[in-house]
Amino acid sequence: MHLTFRQLQVFEAVARHLNYTRAAEELFMTQPAVSGHVRQMEEAAGLPLVEQVGKRLYLTEAGGEVQKAARDVFNRAEDLEMRLADLAGMMRGSLRLAVTTTAEYFAPHLVGSFSRRYPGVEIRLEVSNRERVLERLAGNHEEVAIMGRVPGGANVTGTAFARNPLVMVAPPDHPLVGEAAIPPEWLSDETFLLREPGSGTRLAMEEFFAERGVPLSGSMELGSNETIKQAVMAGLGLSVLSWHTLALERAAGKLAVLDVAGLPLHRHWYAVHLPGKRLSVVAAAFLEFLAGDGADLVERVSFAYGGPEGKPGPSGGTPRDTPN
Repeated sequence: MHLTFRQLQVFEAVARHLNYTRAAEELFMTQPAVSGHVRQMEEAAGLPLVEQVGKRLYLTEAGGEVQKAARDVFNRAEDLEMRLADLAGMMRGSLRLAVTTTAEYFAPHLVGSFSRRYPGVEIRLEVSNRERVLERLAGNHEEVAIMGRVPGGANVTGTAFARNPLVMVAPPDHPLVGEAAIPPEWLSDETFLLREPGSGTRLAMEEFFAERGVPLSGSMELGSNETIKQAVMAGLGLSVLSWHTLALERAAGKLAVLDVAGLPLHRHWYAVHLPGKRLSVVAAAFLEFLAGDGADLVERVSFAYGGPEGKPGPSGGTPRDTPN
């Protein structure tokens, strides 16, 4: 097959949108021109790359292989540009970064600081739940991800760069607010508000109570940290959340942190990537940036109002780590 870089660009857009019109709009081309490129590629391949069923467009198996190859070509071309810029003493290129929804509270500050250090770098930030972030890493859509728990058995490697205390939150008028060293058993009749299955925060919460033989009875599942915070403020139940998500609500007196024995759980934030992947110059620089400045930036943003109530702040003492 003799394919041009432009043909690969056109086909990748069609494969991503599964729509000729949207691909044409993205590429500033006419729809007939886009269709013509795809037909030429099919003739060169000797196989159909797309098929239309009713009004919907689908990739054939051959089309999926071409899409994968196109992404590989684009990634290598982008990596080449970055490496040449690095040899010239410049930092240029792009960083494809994914973060879990809990990390979105501080991730923009990390991105902003990195961008000021390397103004020639373009950063594309994707925010999603943990399972989706892992899917995007596996599919090579992003090079680096930030999450609070590295999944056991997954084909990823993670490096801790900042601490992530998990605390029990309650409405300010809860009868246990102000109590010291609350036994977890006292919470057995409470309603607990949980994130979706697979969430790192939910897994940590379930493990904490399971280790102490306390059932999570009457639990309610909600889809985001913001929804859980609103539900706690409304008196619907208690929850365990990352300290980094609570600054505004604590400052406004809308949420309280219960001093539960064994909490906070001092976990970590991890920078995660595929272990066998050759990272771009920019991605490697970002990991180095997190290792050097990440912890200080996260604490500066998220601990402006002090450490978890009744406990040492993140700058004092040695936190107790929990396993991945």
